[in-house]
Parts: sequence; C-alpha cells; structure tokens
Amino acid sequence: MYRWNEPGLTPTPDAWREAFIDLHGASRVTLTDAGPWAGRLEWQRSQTYGIALCGNVREEFVRERRHIRTDPRGVFELLVPTAGSAQVEQAASAGEIRPGTLALCDVDRPLTFTHGENFQSVALLVPGEAVHRRLPSAARDPQVFDGTAGLGRLIRQTVLTLQQEREHLSEATFDLACDQLLDLLCLAGDGAGDSAPAAQRREVGEQVRRYVRRHAADPGLSIAGIARALGWSVRYLQDVLRDTGTTSRDLIRSERLRLARTRLASPAWDNRSIAQIAHASGFASHASFATAYRREFGVTPRDTRGDGRGGS
Repeated sequence: MYRWNEPGLTPTPDAWREAFIDLHGASRVTLTDAGPWAGRLEWQRSQTYGIALCGNVREEFVRERRHIRTDPRGVFELLVPTAGSAQVEQAASAGEIRPGTLALCDVDRPLTFTHGENFQSVALLVPGEAVHRRLPSAARDPQVFDGTAGLGRLIRQTVLTLQQEREHLSEATFDLACDQLLDLLCLAGDGAGDSAPAAQRREVGEQVRRYVRRHAADPGLSIAGIARALGWSVRYLQDVLRDTGTTSRDLIRSERLRLARTRLASPAWDNRSIAQIAHASGFASHASFATAYRREFGVTPRDTRGDGRGGS
C-alpha cells in the first residue's frame, strides 16, 4: 500500500496526534500551543518505508515498554532536523539534536522526544530487521551522525530531497531510493566516513559468497533474493561484486558448478545420473550445465565421474 497525506497544516491537534501515533506506534503524545494551531505533518508510506515532515508544534512524545508490548513496529527512525532543536532520550543516552545532526533511534525501545514550536524535522522510517543485521551497534544505543560533511551530508540532503519529491515518485521508485539511503545510513554507522572502507566491502562480499554457497542448489536464487536476505540493496551488492571482478550471475553459476563437481565425485551420489545432479545443483538445463562445466573446469561431467556411470 502506498499512501500519502495532503501537504499543509494538519487540521486539528487531535488529527495531528492521531496521525503521529499511526506513524510511530502507540505512545503518549502531549501537545501544547499558546496560539492558533499551526502544527504541520506531511507523510508518505509504502509497505516497507515511510517518510514524514513534522513541525510547528510544541510536543512531548513518550513511547514506553507498555506501548511497545501492545504495538511493536519493527522500525528505526532517522531524524533529520531542519530548524530548531529537540531533546532525544533512549536507553542510557540523551542529547540535543539540531540542523546538521542526524539521529537513528529504535522505535521499539523506550523513547522520549521533546521539542518546541520552532523545531522542524524530516523522519525516515526504515525496517528494523535490516538495521539490526547490518548495524548491530544500533541495537544498543541511538546512533548520532554529523550531517554537515561527507557521507552524513549526503544522507541529509537525500532525505530532504526525497521528502520534497515524494508525491512525484511511484512506490517502486520511492522504495528504491529508500533502499539506497539505508545502505548509506548503515555505512555511516559503521564509521565509513566519505566512502565505505575496503574492509567493510570485503566483509559484505564474503557474506554474499557464503550465502550463495549455502543456497546454490536453489533454482530461484537471485541477486534480489540475496539482497533481501542480507539486508542490503541490489545495487550495493552489485557494486561490491563488481569490485571483486565478478557479477551475481557468474558467482551463482560458479558455486553451482563447484557443487555439481563435488556431487559427481561423491559415492553418495552414485545412484544419480548426471542430468539429475545438474538439476539438483540448481541448473535448469542439462545441456547448458554440460557446456558451462566444460568451460569452467576443462573437462566434461562424465570425465569427473570417470567410472563409466556418467550416463545422462
């Protein structure tokens, strides 16, 4: 489901509070305004991501354990202030955020968020599972980033642009942009600075290889499925593999061929034909398997089996 509200002022404090709780989960939201109501809340949400602009209101947002038990959300929120300042408290951490500071908080941990009428920010809501897998430190404490330079500045500018252009994006394009923002965010949280360090990219590359090795026999194995399982975007994984001189298609084919070679030489597979081993190793076609096998190893599958039992 791809939804957004109409830009502008949210009509009443009650409507504003209801929309804010709908975005962030069950909580205690206290609004205080001395003058005419001017609260602003604009948001957009797909099945995976959400983005919201909030401001022009004095607010205290408190999400306690009782709220989380009854309404878990499984999301993290990246706060990108554009005006004023706010106090954020989670776990043993507390501090002030203002323009130039980015803060990543777990919505399913007790959280207190307070600010005055001069505060305005954009919040990006991202899947918690992906953050936990890629940025374990975020599970312990809120992550605070410098948004004035390097990767932090790129994240800040991209979030603000995404909020401004959200109504002109299809759901698929919105999700793709958020996928790439999540990559950047986790890289920044890993201390990447201006670019992902070589060690971090090597580790991601090894994660991909291990995953392909474990799932090589799955005929539906694809880069999209690998990206979903590991929590990175397809584009980032493609870039990582390209740095190592390969592609997802070549890697999957290579791992399937190695698996097939092991099975061809194993007594445990003596009762299977070469065609059956090919299919059991993820290949849809016996002919394409034989061609790829000869190109990879310089011998035929029958040569590997080598005992006259290599019939197809």
